[in-house]
Amino acid sequence: MLTRRDFIKTTAASAALVSLGLVPAGCDKDDTKDANKFKGVCRYCGTGCGVIVTVADGKITEVKGDPDCEVNKGKLCLKAEKLPEVITSAKRLTKPQIRKNGTLVDVTWEEALDTVAKEFKKAIDESGPNSVGYYGSGQNVAEEAYLANKLFKGCIGTNNIDGNPRTCMASAVAGFVSTYGKDEPMGSYEDIESADVFFIIGANMAEAHPILFERIRERKIKNPSVKVIVLDPRKTATAAIADELIQFVPGTDLSLLNSIAYVLIQEKLIDEEFINQHTTFIRTVDGENKALKFDDYKEFLEDYAPDKVEEKTGITAAKITEIAKMFGEKGKNTMSLWTMGLNQRSFGTWLNNLMHNLHLLTGKICSPGNTPFSLTGQPSACGSIREVGALSHLLPGGRLVANEEHRKQIAEVWKVPVEKIQPTNGLHTINLFNACGTGDVKALWVICTNPGQSLPNLNKHHEGMKKTFLVVSDAFPTRTTELADVVLPSAFWMEKEGIYGNGERRTQHIAQAIDPPGEAKPDVWQILEVAKRLGFEKDFAHYTDNEAIWEEYRKCGKGGYMELASYEALKEGHGILWPVTDKNPEGTKIRYAGNDPYVTSPGVRGIEFYARPDKKAVIYLRPQSGPNESPDAEYPFFLSTGRVLEHWHTNSMTGESEALVRAFPECYLEMNPKDAQDLGIADNSLVKVTSKRGTCTMKAKFVGAKGEPREKMVFAAFHDAVDTRLINLVTNDAVDGTSAQPEYKICAVKIEKV
Repeated sequence: MLTRRDFIKTTAASAALVSLGLVPAGCDKDDTKDANKFKGVCRYCGTGCGVIVTVADGKITEVKGDPDCEVNKGKLCLKAEKLPEVITSAKRLTKPQIRKNGTLVDVTWEEALDTVAKEFKKAIDESGPNSVGYYGSGQNVAEEAYLANKLFKGCIGTNNIDGNPRTCMASAVAGFVSTYGKDEPMGSYEDIESADVFFIIGANMAEAHPILFERIRERKIKNPSVKVIVLDPRKTATAAIADELIQFVPGTDLSLLNSIAYVLIQEKLIDEEFINQHTTFIRTVDGENKALKFDDYKEFLEDYAPDKVEEKTGITAAKITEIAKMFGEKGKNTMSLWTMGLNQRSFGTWLNNLMHNLHLLTGKICSPGNTPFSLTGQPSACGSIREVGALSHLLPGGRLVANEEHRKQIAEVWKVPVEKIQPTNGLHTINLFNACGTGDVKALWVICTNPGQSLPNLNKHHEGMKKTFLVVSDAFPTRTTELADVVLPSAFWMEKEGIYGNGERRTQHIAQAIDPPGEAKPDVWQILEVAKRLGFEKDFAHYTDNEAIWEEYRKCGKGGYMELASYEALKEGHGILWPVTDKNPEGTKIRYAGNDPYVTSPGVRGIEFYARPDKKAVIYLRPQSGPNESPDAEYPFFLSTGRVLEHWHTNSMTGESEALVRAFPECYLEMNPKDAQDLGIADNSLVKVTSKRGTCTMKAKFVGAKGEPREKMVFAAFHDAVDTRLINLVTNDAVDGTSAQPEYKICAVKIEKV
């Protein structure tokens, strides 16, 4: 049996500082000219590692890193290398199914598609277009998401289209848009090689983004003066390279980040020339933005002096001052990185704003090694949701459904009456599934995602999914297909062609290497077939292939500061960072500066935040606000959830690799040893985790666990699909008031021995 220790030994790139799970050898060269080799992108996280796959006898037999992809330069994590086991799984869905007499039975494609169209038409005819909805994924290729967006918003006439990036990246989106006017980072992964200080908060990069973490580790090894600050209530593998580990009290990070800003100003580590020319100050009061002066901001920060927040945050004033000085040290480049620890919060947008504040105060932005960078969790959450506009408030190319001119622009591209696109936002994820429970959404199509396991407060949402007519397109059986009325078998990964967009604005092409098994079909084909049956054949007849879809979609980027590379260029290359124009056909490494084609009136250091009306970025005054739910006498512990190195999301893919399952066979509850001792809980003994919403049972672990939470905090991974270990039965579906992203990262629980 392969133990986790064996797993680490056999997959480490070298005698690594931490267990990265890396595969050391990629391809020696791009040999895709070989008829048996095909270029693609890894199917898992948002890093966007390039891969070269080998095909023999109609099957993918090997996955190696693409040496010519700038993201990973030939390296991969073991999850990617094990993809051949996943794609050949005996559990693959290969035939359409319909629920008859309570049981899913095999049917023909004709019957399945006709049934889907019939039920959706019935709902629309009887209850209007807002009685139906679509829930997509950051794992879709862009062409799928674009077609679904057009079908629902432009043809059916409902904005009830959302996706799972709402649950992981919505607060990052809201943070970028509210601060700079447009979504997505201004820097790229290349900044890692120029940074002198890494400020990592709310992210366990060693396990969730191992290739990027390896790049940071290598940067530190080659340059011993490089500093790494890790801020996380839980000690993780990422902390192995940290010069400072800051285990603050959960829910107090707004205070902590404001306190760092206070120190930067007091220690004169700010760039006043940059601030004066490139920023404005805003405080939101009762939903209205009020412009203020720098002096107002300084006064606001007085409440966050280190000595005033040390008790609340659990971090000494001296330590807060020390890490602030490290962040702001003159002459040093600082890169901050974060992910779900900041995003999956009831004030996640505010936390994102405060991260941008630190860079704007110091002027450490829009130059090599100086960038605020939100890490993305899915392979195309940016490219296939944020950029395509496949959320309930968005349209393609960074446009908004509430903006009349934006609706006109997209209606012209789609060749639909502008009146078809509703001017009001549709239902975001939690409200969409709430509406299934109330009966307001009568038919829902879920593609390439597993909300039956991934949504918070699952007991409630399982009941809702049972009440609606639920269609699920997937390649694997999941906790969602169990609830479906119709299951449509999908082509998986390199069984189809498509475009992914990763977390650094890199757009990448995936070639079709093999045919899908059985009767499985690409989601593009499925959407076109349903559109035809709903009466929209003429609106979709011109989409002869993926390239035709992409080239139409590219038109949406013009005028929206988001021009994309041609399909031909993407097929030939190894990823291109947008914006891409005739002025810079090779792409843009840094937005708002350098060779960004939209910069027309550069100011200090050649920077222009052109997407804002006043061309200035915003420094926000955001006060401390706690989580939606905090511990009390009945529920005395904070619970947080996340990922592990060996598995990804809800385990529907990595669970098909024997090696990965053996390395991490089941989820457990991490506890602080002192808490376990106080409760009389032995290592590996069963405990019951209970919140106001639900209960699950799993082993408690504090000896040899992956991480160690601070006292009065527990942690569990969320990939385990076993009923008793479904941690999302316990988590909270309260949402951020701006981004509507759920607060997975903090809720209150009690722990009991079983």
